[in-house]
Amino acid sequence: MPRPPNRTDRTAVSAPEPGDDREQVRAYHELSKHRLDRYAPGPGQLDWASQPDPFRRFADCARVELALAADRLSADFAALHRPGIPPATPDLTSVAQLFELALGLAAWKVAGPNRWALRCNPSSGNLHPTEGYLVCPELPGLPAGVYHYLSHDHCLERRAGVPATSQRDAAFAGNLLVGLSGIHWREAWKYGARAWRYCQHDAGHAIAALRYAAAALGWRVRLLTDPADDALAALLGLDRTTDFTAAEAESPEALLAVGPDPDAMDCAALLTLPAGTRWQGRANRLSVSRRDWPQIPAVSAATRKPHTALPAETPPALPPYAPPEPPDTPAAALIRQRRSAVAFDGHTTMPAPAFFRLLDALMPRPDQPPWDALPWAPRIHPVLFVHRVDGLDPGLYLLPRDPTAESRLRQAVNAEFSWERVAEAPTHLPLHRLGAGDVRAAARVLSCHQDIAADSCFALAMLSDFDASLADGAYRYRWLFWEAGLLGQVLYLQAEAAGLRGTGIGCYFDDAVHQVLGLTGTAWQDLYHFTVGGPVEDTRLRTEPPYAHLGAGRL
Repeated sequence: MPRPPNRTDRTAVSAPEPGDDREQVRAYHELSKHRLDRYAPGPGQLDWASQPDPFRRFADCARVELALAADRLSADFAALHRPGIPPATPDLTSVAQLFELALGLAAWKVAGPNRWALRCNPSSGNLHPTEGYLVCPELPGLPAGVYHYLSHDHCLERRAGVPATSQRDAAFAGNLLVGLSGIHWREAWKYGARAWRYCQHDAGHAIAALRYAAAALGWRVRLLTDPADDALAALLGLDRTTDFTAAEAESPEALLAVGPDPDAMDCAALLTLPAGTRWQGRANRLSVSRRDWPQIPAVSAATRKPHTALPAETPPALPPYAPPEPPDTPAAALIRQRRSAVAFDGHTTMPAPAFFRLLDALMPRPDQPPWDALPWAPRIHPVLFVHRVDGLDPGLYLLPRDPTAESRLRQAVNAEFSWERVAEAPTHLPLHRLGAGDVRAAARVLSCHQDIAADSCFALAMLSDFDASLADGAYRYRWLFWEAGLLGQVLYLQAEAAGLRGTGIGCYFDDAVHQVLGLTGTAWQDLYHFTVGGPVEDTRLRTEPPYAHLGAGRL
């Protein structure tokens, strides 16, 4: 994901009162904005000697090697969007398939003496702050326990042996728990204070990647919104300071119920590990040295989630989604071929039906991946800069993803916008043209002067319902970025299905976007950019298979 040159900004921001978590969030959000005359605080130059190891490992714990079995899944990408895939039995093979497609390696890239891995879950700068964990009952071929997933070796590291009991097994009801954590330093090494934002984007991408991988197995995923972060840290062993001596800490992010019927789980009963649980393993140190960015632990503490009891919110009813039908493309292959384009050709066009179908995939449906993983109504609404869509005038468009947001958006943005409903779009797709015209220059400037935002078929900014979300709790700031990350993952895969390519853009001039839209105050805030078009391949790079280094014995 392209970023600007790293620059240092020492602009002072008044400190909020201690204990006021929402004001801590607002202070961080303002401090971490990029502006036309300066970037958010970041390193003046990169310390390559301290570049973080992209793989977290735990020494002195048992390892369970996983088969590379994703290619055995026959479902195509279209099938993931409709019911009918027979649910796989949770066992060592299906667990291997889940993690391979959600958090595993997708390929290696080679340029001269340099070699780096790509993964199925996107990451800002390919730095991958998100780590994955499995909490499971005793399964065929897999003892009950808490496991860390090591993507480099496609294996599970057994962090804790959990005594198997009939009562605990019954609480799982034939399902699994998957936990996500974040290592903030991995992003801060390159992006400084703004890095925390990217860690949250990446958590959202990972949730969506997990949901798509589960769909290929006929499984569902449910984000658990009740547990406190402290309970998640204890469950995954992230609070065991002796296991992270000298190693970079991991912050708890998300806990997800995964399997054929996650609603049947008694998740509350599984949050506390039973007596007799034995922990093992020591985390590796990722960098020889680290630089502190105090804004990151401050916002991390302010957004620490307490225990909550939140009612599920039902999104508006929509007609069934009509997914694309890429010819002979298994879901596993399309998921692994996802890439971030580094440049677009500036002339490829996108047919309007494919464009509308892609936007329709962003609409929340309670039975469609990945939106059925989130139990809240939409808080993110795309503003589109359309450049090259056949049959659609270039210009500025807006897609309210929830009808209750449309009236408030109309009142908030520039009163001179036309709000013309796009007649060519499906009747249930609330796509509005705000104004026609060439918006390539605006898209380029607003996305930190990056050509990739103008040379594409379209670019978009993701407006968040900021003030209303914070009113429900400071931790909801994280959830806004997660939802934006889910939109990003949908865009990535839908672009691939349409024969195009996408790129997430975390660098944009926050308030300049608001000014273009006529927004004042903080009710609506831009949280992520994205762009889709015809990619220009870098012929200097060579692509190698993801797991050739493991040998044929793992197939």
